[in-house]
Amino acid sequence: MRFDELTVSLLVTGSRPNDARLQDAHLAHLASLHEQGVLLAAGPLSDPAGELRGLSLLNVPPDEALRLKEADEAVRAGVFSVRVMPWRIPSGALSFSPTFFPRSIRDVTGE
Repeated sequence: MRFDELTVSLLVTGSRPNDARLQDAHLAHLASLHEQGVLLAAGPLSDPAGELRGLSLLNVPPDEALRLKEADEAVRAGVFSVRVMPWRIPSGALSFSPTFFPRSIRDVTGE
């Protein structure tokens, strides 16, 4: 049997509060990774404990995913920390299409 190998990345609540500038930088970083073809899917998590903030699926090995996710300005500022892990699924079980990833809060709200 053949498997596709993806990397799951979890954003964990960091020590610094988020602000609009860092959130925009975070969204722009995700959009850039998607445009490069590295980021397949991403979005916020509703974790009752408040620890986990977001999940991303990337089509690069875990060490490369960690490097890319740690380049996020919000991660560098301490708003989030990152955890990555490999994920193997039966080949062809998932497919992704290029889509619009917002680059700012304004893109999300339309305001």
